[in-house]
Amino acid sequence: MEQRSFIQYFIVSLKGMAMGAADVVPGVSGGTIAFISGIYEELLSSISSINFGLLQTLKKEGFKAVWRKVNGNFLLALLIGIFISVASLARIISWLLQHKPILVWSFFFGLVLASIIYVGKQISKWNTITMIVLLFGVLLAYYITTLQPLISENSSPLFMFLAGALAICAMILPGISGAFILVLLGAYKPVLEAIHNRDFKIIAILAAGAIVGLLTFSKILKWLFSNFRNYTLAVLTGFIFGSLNKIWPWKRILETKLIEGKTIVLEEESVLPFAFEGEPQIVSAIVLAIIGFAVIIILEKLATKFD
Repeated sequence: MEQRSFIQYFIVSLKGMAMGAADVVPGVSGGTIAFISGIYEELLSSISSINFGLLQTLKKEGFKAVWRKVNGNFLLALLIGIFISVASLARIISWLLQHKPILVWSFFFGLVLASIIYVGKQISKWNTITMIVLLFGVLLAYYITTLQPLISENSSPLFMFLAGALAICAMILPGISGAFILVLLGAYKPVLEAIHNRDFKIIAILAAGAIVGLLTFSKILKWLFSNFRNYTLAVLTGFIFGSLNKIWPWKRILETKLIEGKTIVLEEESVLPFAFEGEPQIVSAIVLAIIGFAVIIILEKLATKFD
């Protein structure tokens, strides 16, 4: 991996902040932001380089060699940005989602819509198979967004391990967020309870699952990019497109449940602005969507200029 200047690492941290902000929003994946900001494949490569072979490298060549091998400066800069964003923006975004949901969802809708164009432009060859896998990605993501979450009391070690692995996979996969996957699996309540009760055993098992899932899935994605780049890009483009249903600004809530003091939506459906029960805020929504769309253009320019 080539070394960057300070300003380039600063830009990486800003991209990490954007990823962190996206992960706070249920339904938006940090992986989407990583992709549209031009660091997705480097992130996969850096994560997938973490393996048991590093122990031999550490023994023979020292810590500096290990740090270079895992692209440590890049990962550190990215993690710093994600941490700053989650720590500083989580409460603000949560408040906005509760009080200004249409405006927040409109911004992210515009952002994700532009990202479809960005990812799609990178597909160098279109053929029948490309179109089929693109459609597959659309249908799969759309189907996932329509699933009704399970509410489960299951907090067994194996279940939590698998939940952590699947949630982290969703987090790095453009489209659906990891938090949404936890809700679908019925792991949302057990995770909240574990954090609230400081059940470090459950938290450790969840973290272990996340680490295994991250390291394994990143290697799979890296292999797919290396061997089937066009088809992989087509699937991801379709997946992001299909996930738009989840972040459509105007929803009709069909069923909710109170979990740990938080209202969790069990079932909802997308509706047209004119069928929305309440003030649709159409003009403001369009403005925010345009701003979200413009953010992608800016990120693309930054990726081209600094990387």
